[in-house]
Amino acid sequence: MNTLTTLFIIFLGARLLTQLWLANRHIGHITSHRAKVPDSFSSAISLTDHRKAADYTIAKTQLGIIEDVVATLLLLIWTLGGGLELLDQLWRSLGQSELITGTSFILSAILIMGLLELPLQIYHTFVLEARFGFNKTTMSLFITDTLKQTAIMLLIGVPLVAAVLWLMGLSGPLWWLWVWLLWVSFTLLLLWAYPVVIAPLFNKFEPLTDSELKERIQNLLDRTGFRSRGVFVLDGSKRSGHGNAYFTGFGKNKRIVFFDTLVSTLEHKEIEAVLAHELGHFKLHHVVKRMVLMFVTSLAGLALLGWLIETPWFYPGLGLSAPSTYGALMLFLLVVPVFTFFLGPVIAWSSRKHEFEADAFASQQVNANSLVSALVKMYEENATTLTPDPVHSQFYDSHPPASVRISQLLAQT
Repeated sequence: MNTLTTLFIIFLGARLLTQLWLANRHIGHITSHRAKVPDSFSSAISLTDHRKAADYTIAKTQLGIIEDVVATLLLLIWTLGGGLELLDQLWRSLGQSELITGTSFILSAILIMGLLELPLQIYHTFVLEARFGFNKTTMSLFITDTLKQTAIMLLIGVPLVAAVLWLMGLSGPLWWLWVWLLWVSFTLLLLWAYPVVIAPLFNKFEPLTDSELKERIQNLLDRTGFRSRGVFVLDGSKRSGHGNAYFTGFGKNKRIVFFDTLVSTLEHKEIEAVLAHELGHFKLHHVVKRMVLMFVTSLAGLALLGWLIETPWFYPGLGLSAPSTYGALMLFLLVVPVFTFFLGPVIAWSSRKHEFEADAFASQQVNANSLVSALVKMYEENATTLTPDPVHSQFYDSHPPASVRISQLLAQT
């Protein structure tokens, strides 16, 4: 057996076993703490809401187990099972150029993968989310969203994939450097254009009209020296009962966005505190650091692919008989997450560190108690478990556990 095949099977099996072990730990830990609200939250969250959060998280984790098993099986079918080989032979039989064949191969594979994921997405939206009262999406809206996403993917994906494959074929041994420059340029352009071109295709963004809240927010922006193109309220309630707030855009197109569900739930001082936390990510350069890390890792990944593409064992080791630039790119995109899975805790640790730093920044701008009360309401509204398994949390969670985060905030009051 090809050495790469052996390594792929070992890593794939180890990933699945770890995923199942972590999920079962998480379910067991939450179940054992379901009967009692943690002391630090007992005055703010009812036992009924605590149990709802526990049941919701357990249900999501159980669905996640199914998703992990299905994803593993599909990956085996696509690679060693001959799925990509069959698709490759189909497009080669049409006798088109390498560029057309490769572009069609990659995009059709992505479309088929998306189609295979639809049943679980439908179950998540219309069964699981609906069971806990979160889903507001109609089937008509779900279908419309899916068609829009597919159209945008094709509109952007066809020229992007074609450009990447063209560079891979004509740029010589350093093709990976030129592809990386294209990828960086495309990413920055997409970040800049997303708030004003793509996002409005799915949601309505209304300027914030509450004059008192606008004044409070503007004062915060002035204190922190942050400039944006406006504060907007997103009609998130037409799809979900979950609430959130975020920054979007790049350069002059930066926007502050609040879900309408969040605006209706939090007091003005709490909304200001949530915004102060998000501002912390920008003022402490977390966004830039993450972007630079993404660009550096993508450069390293493309350089690695530049070496793998020339090796005779790469293609047969993962189920393709005929070498091709497009086949190598597709295989690489599919299998890299398998080999990098165990870096997850490091990435999660870095993200949690940034969250603590943003909380500390917010505490310098507003009363920390306002952020605490906002977080408690958001935990309750989103049915976020207060008792995650510590190991599961360290492996996956980009945000610190509720009790740890609140404790640190209270220490700063």
